[in-house]
Amino acid sequence: MQIYKKNGDKLQPIKEKIVDLELTIQRLVEKNLAELFGLTFICSEYPLHSLRIDTLAFDEDQKSFIVIEYKKDRSFSVVDQGYAYLALLLNNKADFILEYNERSKGNLKKDDVDWSQSKVIFVAASFTKYQQEAMGFKDLPIELWEVKQYENDTILFDQIKASAKSESIKTIKKDEIAAVVSREIKQYSVEDQFKAQWDRTRMLFDIFVQRMIEQDPRFELNPRKQYVGLNINGKNVVNIKPQASKVLLEILRVQPQDLKDPDNKTRYMKNSFEYYHQHVTQFDIKNEDDVDYAVALTKQVLKQFFE
Repeated sequence: MQIYKKNGDKLQPIKEKIVDLELTIQRLVEKNLAELFGLTFICSEYPLHSLRIDTLAFDEDQKSFIVIEYKKDRSFSVVDQGYAYLALLLNNKADFILEYNERSKGNLKKDDVDWSQSKVIFVAASFTKYQQEAMGFKDLPIELWEVKQYENDTILFDQIKASAKSESIKTIKKDEIAAVVSREIKQYSVEDQFKAQWDRTRMLFDIFVQRMIEQDPRFELNPRKQYVGLNINGKNVVNIKPQASKVLLEILRVQPQDLKDPDNKTRYMKNSFEYYHQHVTQFDIKNEDDVDYAVALTKQVLKQFFE
């Protein structure tokens, strides 16, 4: 993808530079983990047994460990290497807990971690077609991110996604490492949030999501264990939690007093800043009129943080 800068009525190409993954990009990622991936930095070059993790991070929202690896060459299997790191994590939980507590001076316990949400992120200048095709498995706990560096100090991070995800990775990968990972790690879908009899809740969910995508086509769905995130550029704007009789909306980064809420329908999520490191305001969608109100509330967050 060619990037240009505007020079009067002319478009001037911005030249791409060679990416220094080890010295430049790794340092930048580690200094900007919250901005790029919403993660907390734990340590660099973490050695354990025969492997060394380039960047170890923690997802405070999901309470899960994330492994980040930077690749200079393209002759590796994202599935095999990704599963090797995940197996290392799952087979050595106490070591990762200890590393987290020593680095952050925290008091994290094994039961505090949601190991099912563990993930590996590969960062590279480019990926082969075969590596990109691997992202087509619907339950693969691995992400690919291409990074490009340009002459005007612009850096582009772009997640590689498959056009469709249908087949399970379990159909082709059946070795011992895959068995360890598959037992504990689960990739969630929108359908996992709904029970069979929740037809009305699903209708309200679909209407709200469609209305938000109409407001901003950058929106993407990010299904997690407890909710479906509606995000822009990898950052959730709202978390959507379907329930039997309503859709609970968690509006992120704001308190009720930050919003124009004429009917006083929102409420603050107690202890949200202490637990999630950000303010969370809740709103219930019980009918289609509430969808209109929810859209109006969310648009305010869009304008404040994402324009």
